Amino acid sequence: MASSSPFNPIVCVVAFHHARGPEVETWIGVDEGSDPALDNDWSLLPFLALSDGAHSSIEDFSYFTLRKASSDQVSATSLFGIACSRQLDASTLINRPADVTRSTVQKAVVVISDSPQHFGALREKLSIVTKAWFAQKDFTDIVILQDFQESLAKSFKDLEEEKDQFFGMSLREMIHEFKFQTLVLFKALLLEPKMLFFGSHCERLCMMQFSLISLIPGLIRKLQDCADPQFHALTDSMEMPTSLRTSERSSLLAYVGLPLQVFGKGSFFGPYTPLQQLDMLADHETKSYVVGSTNSLLLAQKDRYSDILVNLDEDTIIISSQPLRQQLVLTTPDRRWIDFLTATVNDTWDDDNPGRPKTLGYAGSEEFIRLQFEEYLLALLSAVKYKLYTESKRSDNKQAIIEVEGEPVNEFGPDWIKAWMQTENFRIFNKYTDSHIFDIVEPNHPCSGGLSIEDVQRRLAQQVAELHLDERLQSSREVIGKHLASGQKKVSTAFNSLWADIEVMREAQRKRAAEQRLVAAIPPANGSGSPSNDKSAIKHASIQSTNPASVPKAPDFSQAQATVQAAGQRAGAYFSSWGSWAAEKRRTGWGNKSPASSTPPSPTLGFDSKSNAFSTPTSHPSPKLSQESTSQYDSTPEKPHTTEATPTATSEAIPPATKKEEEPTKQEVMLPKKEEVTPSKDGMIEISLGDDKPVAKKAALAEIPPTTDKLAAKKDDGMAEVSLSDDKAGAQAIAATTHQT
Repeated sequence: MASSSPFNPIVCVVAFHHARGPEVETWIGVDEGSDPALDNDWSLLPFLALSDGAHSSIEDFSYFTLRKASSDQVSATSLFGIACSRQLDASTLINRPADVTRSTVQKAVVVISDSPQHFGALREKLSIVTKAWFAQKDFTDIVILQDFQESLAKSFKDLEEEKDQFFGMSLREMIHEFKFQTLVLFKALLLEPKMLFFGSHCERLCMMQFSLISLIPGLIRKLQDCADPQFHALTDSMEMPTSLRTSERSSLLAYVGLPLQVFGKGSFFGPYTPLQQLDMLADHETKSYVVGSTNSLLLAQKDRYSDILVNLDEDTIIISSQPLRQQLVLTTPDRRWIDFLTATVNDTWDDDNPGRPKTLGYAGSEEFIRLQFEEYLLALLSAVKYKLYTESKRSDNKQAIIEVEGEPVNEFGPDWIKAWMQTENFRIFNKYTDSHIFDIVEPNHPCSGGLSIEDVQRRLAQQVAELHLDERLQSSREVIGKHLASGQKKVSTAFNSLWADIEVMREAQRKRAAEQRLVAAIPPANGSGSPSNDKSAIKHASIQSTNPASVPKAPDFSQAQATVQAAGQRAGAYFSSWGSWAAEKRRTGWGNKSPASSTPPSPTLGFDSKSNAFSTPTSHPSPKLSQESTSQYDSTPEKPHTTEATPTATSEAIPPATKKEEEPTKQEVMLPKKEEVTPSKDGMIEISLGDDKPVAKKAALAEIPPTTDKLAAKKDDGMAEVSLSDDKAGAQAIAATTHQT
């Protein structure tokens, strides 16, 4: 077969025609009159350049693989394409073609190369050129595209000798999003399953796949057989290395069998795969593949087209194959290793710049992550080679390495090791590598050892963190907070309403009590003072107080005046009784003995309903007389006699005579011949009976201003009358006390 020769990058323009669909318009960098699409059967190139959903974004990129047919000069190989698509308003075109009938024009500029190694730098240049070409608003002018194509060959040649140029999604972002599942995807890639990546954003979809395959050192440079399951030229040209220079990393990697050829015969790699290529995926000769799609129709048929589905829109991994799910279970050392890597990335995470550690140090950087995966893979290959060596030398115990204990390969998962040893890439690795590579690389897991308490604690902490309780409960907290605020407001309103009701009830009780006191102070209208009338008044007041609809009224001043008049009459009756008794004693003589029937009544008041005044009952003895006169009377006076009327705030019962006053004395009291009633300054009424030994009577007038009170004494009937002005409102209390000198 013809040998391979360098391939110069070419550029083409793909446009979307409203009637014919996507099609290639122009080729740049090819011989005049030639059409690479026809020569290599690239009928699907327009569909690869304009991805499904590209019209929904201003700018989008798609990555794909093409099959280059063999010729006399070159052998069949794989080519790689990158396309930048944009849109422009058709009304702004300077030279608008007649076949442009839609409101927008959609085109893509495509670059085709023989290696994706430099796509990271090429992507930035392609974006700038495409934007500048669209800014011209004249698609017939392609000078800028021609200059761009001429610069590609020289730039690729200058970068050929440099180290690997990695591109794609940042490994930091991938580990930050997928955490321990990053190692699951890496080990799944080595098992050569049917991996399907889905996402609505085409560029992110493709970058994820390139980032994953870049974890295998050197694989980006060795993808010549990935565009067609029938290609195996690279495998056929491989030879076992015979020398090793430990000072050179590339020599060491080649000696241990890296890169692993996961895209050999029967495998296919398509970062973006349109629906038109589903026939290739369903072909029985296609054993494994890693493809990406933006069409959601594949999700409905994921069990048919995938063993493992990676949904980038939801950041989920679905393993539909039960054997594969069992094989991809991580062991304790595996989990310890990836947890350490995840913790390092999270500790140095910077939201403003996810691709670079916030400490600007080596730990957590892209290079740090790649070297960690390289160390893990080298330990894996060495442990498998040691396993094969010990099995071949099982009968000879002396051949075993004393430094290695147990079966280190089991720390990578015995089920996974068994499945990997049945793949095509393991067959190539075992065939073209030395059997004693464990002498160069230690055949132990980087995080070997059994399960410890620290592993359990770290695992639990990560599982709790993966639940994203703060994010999931954020909405719940907001709802709960709103409900708590609403409930607090309702409780506060209810409490305030209850307290207001209590205050209203208390105020009503106070008003009812005031009403009851006012009703009790009102004398009966007929002046009888009978218990029935008093009870009826109290009952009437009680009915009014217990009626919720009744509203307390203002005090009635007429009733207050009547009360004051009644109090004055009672006081007058009290003093009149004393005056009558004194007049009688003056006529009969103070020294004569009189029968018991002539004994004057005690000054206890009794209310006469007819005269509307107090009267003195005759059941009480007279005041102190001489020893001879008092011998005719009972030495113990009767208790004062009170009416059945309820006491009010405006009057007080006259207290009975003290014990000292009840005892008879030998001193003879001479009654005066002249009565005189005079008011005092302290609001008391002083009644002087006689000039020699007066007996003072004082009645306290409560709350009666001196200017409104009028005191007078009547001498005709021997009664002392207290007259209160009618314009004074309110209840008045009169207390009478007797003082003897």
